[in-house]
Amino acid sequence: MIALVDYGIGNLRSVEKALQAAGTQVCLTSDPEVILSAEKVVLPGVGAFGDGMNGLRERKLVEVIQSLPNKGIPLLGICLGMQLLFEVGEEMGNYAGLGLIPGHVRRFSEAEKKIPQTGWNQISFRPGMPLLKGLENDCYVYFNHSFYCDPTAASDILARTEYGLEYASVVGRERLYGVQFHPEKSQSVGLQILRNFVEKC
Repeated sequence: MIALVDYGIGNLRSVEKALQAAGTQVCLTSDPEVILSAEKVVLPGVGAFGDGMNGLRERKLVEVIQSLPNKGIPLLGICLGMQLLFEVGEEMGNYAGLGLIPGHVRRFSEAEKKIPQTGWNQISFRPGMPLLKGLENDCYVYFNHSFYCDPTAASDILARTEYGLEYASVVGRERLYGVQFHPEKSQSVGLQILRNFVEKC
């Protein structure tokens, strides 16, 4: 069973349906006990970084999510959920994130590209990673975001995307993963990524 974290932000139903299509049972929950007893956890989200962290705090989920890597429970952050894995988000001020991956979440420069990045773009990655197994390099996925993740350690970057600059579009360390795009909107590629998380991560 996968726990899909409901913290008051995000388009949860489409992620829930996509996970079910990937072949798993899903429990939409904000209950810490359910999350800690899950086989795997997905942290979705759309919206502002500060609002996302407030939603987690209000439901007393910050320490719960932070504890998952030490408990060996695989965690996948999607879009805002990926950004919240980082130390600091720079949206409308500086906000502390979950701190599971060292680095900052920064705004794209309007001088370089239209903001937000909305639509299809490519991900470039090295082979051999379980989350991206079975995908062709430079495949297309669907993005909608104004901020990008800038990890401190290059080893945490699993895939990169070009949008005015080259940034981390997939991150991971051990059984902790994040994708900046929306797999639930990325057709067969997105479904394969979710299936990989369910079966291989």
